[in-house]
Amino acid sequence: MTIKEVEEKTGLSRSNIRFYEKEGLIQPERNDKNGYRDYTEENVLEIKRIAFLRSLNLPVESIRDCVNGKIQLNALLRKQNEQLDQEIVKLTRSKNVCSRMLEDNVDSYEKLDIDHYIGDMGGYVRENRELFSLDALTFVKVWGGVAVWIALTALCLLIAAVSFYFLPERIPIQWSGGQAANETGRLVIFAYPAACVIIRLLLRPFIWRWLGNMGQADLVTDYLTNFLCFVACSAQMFTVLFVFGVMKHITAVLAVDALVFFIVLYKGLMKMSGQKQ
Repeated sequence: MTIKEVEEKTGLSRSNIRFYEKEGLIQPERNDKNGYRDYTEENVLEIKRIAFLRSLNLPVESIRDCVNGKIQLNALLRKQNEQLDQEIVKLTRSKNVCSRMLEDNVDSYEKLDIDHYIGDMGGYVRENRELFSLDALTFVKVWGGVAVWIALTALCLLIAAVSFYFLPERIPIQWSGGQAANETGRLVIFAYPAACVIIRLLLRPFIWRWLGNMGQADLVTDYLTNFLCFVACSAQMFTVLFVFGVMKHITAVLAVDALVFFIVLYKGLMKMSGQKQ
């Protein structure tokens, strides 16, 4: 059967189904005549099982281990049950504190007496360390925001406008061994801010679909989108500096950009993932 028919039978979207396949949870056959995926009733049953387990807040990685026989379902459920019990305890504790504050009529920020409710601040922070670790994601979220994209696009436009009349008629767009390998008209300097617009408005939806339903897909999509704009801005700046003999090798510039941005993204997502496990 086609993916459209699977959508109708499961109620799941095409992106959900593709994501499960990409994660190795299902393996549909290919039609020998046209190369399209040919889903079976067994595939539909597998998809329903996966969706049900996901509704229990089980991580995709754990479901994959269960599908591949690395862990038994009852062991997986026991572990998840323990984690849910811990979350219930935390939520109940938070609810009780909120109820106490309402009973005490704490109606303003200035009236909030922390010591009355938590006593030892150090112990309280240790108990909620996973929650506070999410604050470390602020940098990642900021760099994925629209404001940063606007700033990067404006910077590219400013660089293009200021440098245009000082650039030679032809400027490099490719480099090899510190030398210009290919050149084009200087108007291409305005292609960099245009690229930022295209990346955010046109490329972003494709990146989001490609990521499917992975955890924090929106966060990662926005971050990667702005990262690509940052690379475009770096390449534009290098072009100008290359023309005036200030820099010769773009590889080092792009390598540093990628290293810094992916390290920050990785650390942020690892903290988020750790908090959810």
